Amino acid sequence: MAVFLLLLLLLVSAVSGDEDAFIGVNIGTDIPDMPSPTEVVALLKAQSIRYVRLYDADRAMLLALANTGIQVTVSVPNDQLLGIGQSNATAANWVARNIVAHVPATNITAIAVGSEVLNALPNAGPILVSALKFIHSALVASNLDSQIKVSTPHSSSIILDSFPPSQAFFNRSWDPVMVPLLKFLQSTGSYLMLNVYPYYDYIQSNGTIPLDYALFRPLPPNKEAVDANTLLHYTNVFDAVVDAAYFAMSYLNFTNIPVVVTESGWPSKGDSSEPDAIVDNANTYNSNLIKHVLNKTGTPKHPRIAVSTYIYELYNEDLRTGSDSEKNWGLFDANGIPVYTMHLTDAGTVFANDTTNQTFCVAKRGADPKMLQAALDWACGPGKVDCSPLLQGHPCYQPDNVVSHSTYAFNAYYQQMAKSPGTCDFKGVASITTTDPSHGSCRFPGSFGKNGTLFNGTSLAPSLNDTSSGCPPQYHGRSSSFTTSVIIVALLMGAVFL
Repeated sequence: MAVFLLLLLLLVSAVSGDEDAFIGVNIGTDIPDMPSPTEVVALLKAQSIRYVRLYDADRAMLLALANTGIQVTVSVPNDQLLGIGQSNATAANWVARNIVAHVPATNITAIAVGSEVLNALPNAGPILVSALKFIHSALVASNLDSQIKVSTPHSSSIILDSFPPSQAFFNRSWDPVMVPLLKFLQSTGSYLMLNVYPYYDYIQSNGTIPLDYALFRPLPPNKEAVDANTLLHYTNVFDAVVDAAYFAMSYLNFTNIPVVVTESGWPSKGDSSEPDAIVDNANTYNSNLIKHVLNKTGTPKHPRIAVSTYIYELYNEDLRTGSDSEKNWGLFDANGIPVYTMHLTDAGTVFANDTTNQTFCVAKRGADPKMLQAALDWACGPGKVDCSPLLQGHPCYQPDNVVSHSTYAFNAYYQQMAKSPGTCDFKGVASITTTDPSHGSCRFPGSFGKNGTLFNGTSLAPSLNDTSSGCPPQYHGRSSSFTTSVIIVALLMGAVFL
């Protein structure tokens, strides 16, 4: 589930690119019938979402997230910021209650101290850095400072003159806060948290920003925005805003602090004054955002440097005040039904949210070939999948490799088990996708043909007793270091791969 995008390299990057990019989601709770923490976590697992940001440190949610491996960013709400920023003891108590009590079972990896404080709560600006330092000191005392980063999310509006990005700078009235804040982030190996909303940049531009530029849609070269100072080409608003943050930090002599985008998204519905808050635009933006981030293309200033991003948001929040768009940023409704089916191809393992229920189970990219082979053998043996289409001379034999063959077998099992929860895992080497993996004459179970006919996996599949191919029934790929007869393995395997 992700696709492509490539940008220029012009400036030498000082930001570390060691970590892989990831996509996470924000979990808001302004919902009339908020799903239980257990239900939320079940949705996260079903969608292969491995990174979440909470707007608080809710105990029940943290307990539900325990032993899932999901990486969690918890938050100090703005209404608790003053107390923490004025008292080391209060900060220590907060960490003991909300962090120490839950790790290591719950994989807490970051603390967001406040949210857009300089905009939403400017009176707390003077104590913001103290709050971060007090929280960090409490982590140090608990030997958790190397595991858990501390930062604070900023609105991109604190960046002035954001285009061209090379001329961007932070609102200078906040220099007394930003300079010590950046020093803290640098000294602790943390990152700048930034909320990036091309939707608002677009609607506030009075037509100067093209919709395609905001949505990551391809632009002809003559439509790309060019920074005259650096000659860097910008094909989307998101990259321009992130680079504006990099340049604003360099203006203050900080060049090695990475950026993590803590919020970004597009509303799927708006009122009459918001004609571009529609499902198609929300789908396009979030689908393209995921592709862009997971391809690790970085930005023009820092190509191939990860800009990990949390999508805003998991659920529509019907209780939020304001325009209709404020309530409709979610990927799902409160019942876990997708608002739309995202257009994702080869994007890894996130967001299998298909409103038509046409989902498939595929081998994970980069999975260990030996584990794939073992899981393939199980599916075609004890799993009772009809793997005869994988025999030489039959429709799904090519491409003859373990990834392709295991994808067919995993999906066939997943479909014959009615897509039940947990039937697309195979010890972590499989994941759900909405992209039909069928190819050529090889139609996968669960696929709809060109005439809308549902293939059940047997219409093109000869029986295992069919010996017309003259080959023994082996289902393997050349990328595996060994070839295994499924019939033999079926008798020997004792492990279950689900």
